[in-house]
Amino acid sequence: MSHDHDHAQVAADHRGRLAIAFGITAAILVAQAVGALLTGSLALLVDTAHMLTDAGGLALALFAAHLSLRPASPQRTWGYRRAEVLAALAQAAVLLVVGVYVLVEAVLRLAEPPEIPSTQLVVFGVVGLVGNLASMAVLASRRDANLNLRAAFLEVVNDALGSVGVIVAAIVIATTGWQRADAVAALLIGALILPRAVRLLRAAGSVLLESTPPGLDLEEVRAHLLEVEHVRDVHDVHASLIATGLPILSAHVVVDSGCFTDGHAGRILDELQECVATHFDVAVEHSTFQVEPDTHPEHEHPTHA
Repeated sequence: MSHDHDHAQVAADHRGRLAIAFGITAAILVAQAVGALLTGSLALLVDTAHMLTDAGGLALALFAAHLSLRPASPQRTWGYRRAEVLAALAQAAVLLVVGVYVLVEAVLRLAEPPEIPSTQLVVFGVVGLVGNLASMAVLASRRDANLNLRAAFLEVVNDALGSVGVIVAAIVIATTGWQRADAVAALLIGALILPRAVRLLRAAGSVLLESTPPGLDLEEVRAHLLEVEHVRDVHDVHASLIATGLPILSAHVVVDSGCFTDGHAGRILDELQECVATHFDVAVEHSTFQVEPDTHPEHEHPTHA
């Protein structure tokens, strides 16, 4: 016997926040592109390139948020819920490339620093910082809602830190004349980008590899299910994330053969599903259990664990 409760879950609509953040980021991008051309600053150029990837990332995040709201179909039984993960993966990959480029170019400029007009540099740095802070305010309250929003928020935070670096570099150049401050600021921006990009890549990759959801211990799940009356064994346990907030779990559960004649099987199934939905910190509301008589395991495929 196998039983599956249909817990239809609709992804939250975050398109409004993402659209506002995208509009702000696109406006800053244009302003900083002009500033990079006028000043020749590597830090500002890098921040502009970062803004370009972020504008693209936010557009991708907005598109993914739209897709995630589309209903399921016979061909896509989970709809497009995993679009958020694909968007986060793409954004993280682009951030990683930008971060590596920043580090390489900054090292080259440390050897031969160009002349940078500090006054213009600080003006464009402030413009970028103000815009990024506005985007952060829009996204902050929902930044943990899913990987898509988390990626978008991290990109805006990185942009804000980049703008701070640009401003500091401009101040140092204006007060000391040390032109290498621009390249040092670019190095710091790159150092901030890379760890965040790697963490986001790992998180998105973990979902795509169908790893066990963080915080859910399958050995603990197995032990707890074995405490249900008439349950003799639990094997072939699998758990993964379809998308943020949508964990799933399946398992084969061996029970006394008599449960199929005395009516216990149905009650056991209800207890199993209630257990995984309410007992653990990670609530698994979508679970599938194959309930088997104790004479069945000898027919199981040897790869089942």
